[in-house]
Amino acid sequence: MTHFIVHTARLLKWGRTLARHGALLGIERDPLTPPPARRIARILRIGARLPKVPAYADAFQAIGPAAIKLGQSLATRPDLVGEEAANDLLRLQDALPPLPFDQIRDQIEQSFHGPIDQLFASIDPVPVGAASIAQVHRAVTTEGREVAVKVLRPGVEREFAKAIDTYEWAAAQAEAMGGELARLRPRLVIATFKRWTARELDLRREAASASELAEGMEAEPAFVVPAIDWQRTSGKVLTLEWVDGLKLSDRDALVAAGHDPGVIAGNLVRAFLRQAIAEGFFHADLHQGNLFVLPDGRIAAIDFGIMGRIDRRARLWLAEIIYGLITGNYRRVAEIHFEAQYVPAHHNVAEFATALRAVGEPMRGRPVKELSVGQMLDGLFAITRDFDMQTQPHLLLLQKTMVMVEGVATALDPDINMWETAAPFVREWLRSELGPEAAIADRIGADVRTLARIPDLIRRIEARFPAEGGAPPLPPLAEVEVVRISPPWRYLFVIAAGFAAGFAAHLLLG
Repeated sequence: MTHFIVHTARLLKWGRTLARHGALLGIERDPLTPPPARRIARILRIGARLPKVPAYADAFQAIGPAAIKLGQSLATRPDLVGEEAANDLLRLQDALPPLPFDQIRDQIEQSFHGPIDQLFASIDPVPVGAASIAQVHRAVTTEGREVAVKVLRPGVEREFAKAIDTYEWAAAQAEAMGGELARLRPRLVIATFKRWTARELDLRREAASASELAEGMEAEPAFVVPAIDWQRTSGKVLTLEWVDGLKLSDRDALVAAGHDPGVIAGNLVRAFLRQAIAEGFFHADLHQGNLFVLPDGRIAAIDFGIMGRIDRRARLWLAEIIYGLITGNYRRVAEIHFEAQYVPAHHNVAEFATALRAVGEPMRGRPVKELSVGQMLDGLFAITRDFDMQTQPHLLLLQKTMVMVEGVATALDPDINMWETAAPFVREWLRSELGPEAAIADRIGADVRTLARIPDLIRRIEARFPAEGGAPPLPPLAEVEVVRISPPWRYLFVIAAGFAAGFAAHLLLG
């Protein structure tokens, strides 16, 4: 276990860097900051020449690779770091000088226990991209296929492990201060960050995420996930199909190539909605650098290190929240927050509905192209403090991705609106999930699963009450006439009767 002195020394070093960039001023000025934290922030900036405008992204960039990833994670948490800091952290460029190709070759050969020539006919020594965790090279396999080869930087796991160890320690100290820091759950923030980096530091998990996303998006032909070359993929090397397309950020090039930016924007929004609402598994880093348009107009995504997952119940709540805000049904949105236990039960539903109305009504009546789902969600999360809502990391990650997708789509087509595009999709999905057909299907599915467990139940009953050579049955009570049914079949009779009653109920419902 790392000694607290080591943690303290690391934090003081990082804190001094943050202070020099003005990144601790928000902590000093926030009246909800615990006094000990405010005093430490003031001490760290002694003698520092502060910039006029805090440079949060530059500060995290200066600290190092692990801090860059942490900064990207904090960009999803405006409730924790503030709107100004979160917006500035969005510009963090996860880019570092590339490593010499000799080190990359060694990493590949150690991963596959053989010379690189057995895997690739050629590989470009100049990377197409170099980030804090890995760098990517273009290559041709021995079968002649063009691929992208992502290689983990040697030693990066140890560097991240040390940093995360200190982050966890610091989060525990901060949460122990109580008050606003405890409500914001910094330990959960770091735990979520740790899961993200665990996936990114094991490229097999990133490959698995890409494969799962590809299966979920089969119903959305306009969105493509590159195929994984599993034979050339390990924990430290990821090989996948090369994507040869135009960057989504180059709108002029897209128009010159004959693509309709409006169609592309709509396809991107629908693809994201299918991932987040219908599938519950979404690409959580859909910025312009990770999206390309293929010659046939399809959108291809890369970099599957950060993925979000939402279970079916949370997706139902989320879809109802979005649709309720779209239609102005604030009472229902408030009730969902209480049903999901996002808002503690001691608060008043009507009061929360009024707070939601204050967020939603200023948007209503405005031109469609002026409405922003990002602004609406920002307002929604802004009232969490007043109603003691604890942080929901999966929803914050979704919010960050939704805002990101909206920004990319708007850059392609300024007239597109997430509300207008989302409403039909969300309405249809809610109908399919909450309608009478869905309720009957769920009930039948549950009954079928129960029926499938009957053989195992019978075997366990027979093991408990063997037919021959077992313990003698208990004598019946004298005053009660007992129908003698052998023990296993007695239980089976009850189960069969119950199932028959359930089936009869289905017939009546039909």
